[in-house]
Amino acid sequence: MPFVTTGDGVEIFYKDWGSGRPVMFHHGWPLSSDAWDAQLLFLVRRGYRVVAHDRRGHGRSAQVGHGHDMDHYAADAAAVVAHLGLRDVVHVGHCAGGGEVARYVARHGAGRVAKAVLIAAVPPLMVQTESNPAGLPVEVFDGFREGVATDRSQFYLDIASGPFHGFNRPGADVSEGIIQNWWRQGMAGSAQAHHEGIGAFSETDFTDDLRAIDVPTLLLHGDDDQIVPIANSARSAVTLVEHADLKVYPGLSHGMCSVNADTVNADLLDFIKS
Repeated sequence: MPFVTTGDGVEIFYKDWGSGRPVMFHHGWPLSSDAWDAQLLFLVRRGYRVVAHDRRGHGRSAQVGHGHDMDHYAADAAAVVAHLGLRDVVHVGHCAGGGEVARYVARHGAGRVAKAVLIAAVPPLMVQTESNPAGLPVEVFDGFREGVATDRSQFYLDIASGPFHGFNRPGADVSEGIIQNWWRQGMAGSAQAHHEGIGAFSETDFTDDLRAIDVPTLLLHGDDDQIVPIANSARSAVTLVEHADLKVYPGLSHGMCSVNADTVNADLLDFIKS
């Protein structure tokens, strides 16, 4: 299988399909590059080269005990880009992967990035602090940590079958396949990486990264996102990126890339082509 070894010796798994203009995908917590399959297949069939990697400690990448922070995540993405010689890349990130995109573009993307897409993404800062009073209380993320540490398997089933995909809403069209695929990806990764990754996506302040992004950027967010509420994420982030647009989807969930793939794919393609 294709791997690249990072500067600190971590083997990162990646997919590299098709040819043409490259589009690179950065997955959310606690998943893997498989979370993007609906987008990867959609774009590769339309003449694009698609690249997606498993974050360290996630999926098929090495389950190392160090480096579970946004600086390392961004550097790992840069290692994949350099290994494949990618340029003029559109980078697409979901949830924690949106934070990874912001940090990668700000710190490693000079001369290589064409556009950025942040989908249901965590920037600028999720946790509540004195300077971010509208953020979520740290107890929310402590609950995530407790779930991972005690009964990770059941915790992941509860997330996937409930708030992540909006399946807890009245009248929701529940997909057992989507639930099981989410659980499968989560359980393939390292419990330690997932536990420490909660702090990485919730406590990292991406404000300066967003301000440093100088390429066209599209933010996509559902207004019924129960995991990353839109008010203190996309609605704030769009004001910090110089060339950014925000598209809000009424009633859509955090997991819209799976539940509403057709809608997301169409808007993603339009932005890539624009």
